[in-house]
Amino acid sequence: MTTRYDVAEHLRTPEEIATYLEASFEEANGDAAFIAKALGDIARAKGMSRVARDAGLSRESLYRALSGERTPNFDTILKVIHALGLKLHAEAMGEIVPMPNQQLK
Repeated sequence: MTTRYDVAEHLRTPEEIATYLEASFEEANGDAAFIAKALGDIARAKGMSRVARDAGLSRESLYRALSGERTPNFDTILKVIHALGLKLHAEAMGEIVPMPNQQLK
């Protein structure tokens, strides 16, 4: 019998969490719902109830926002990132690269 792999069980340290989120940003290819799902994995690792409380959201709202089935608003993402004890930073990519299915004007 096999058991289902749950990444949340392997996100124990702040370094592991930051590495996972950074890898998710790189793999997302512009898909905000993918990032929301990754944040959901991290929230489950830290405890959804605690993250919801710290973000000022209901537990149900947090589950819906981070399910990966929808794209939560940026305000929600910022609240969750803060509640997870993470921070965003920007890094120059070099030349501007269009998002998938978009053209530069």
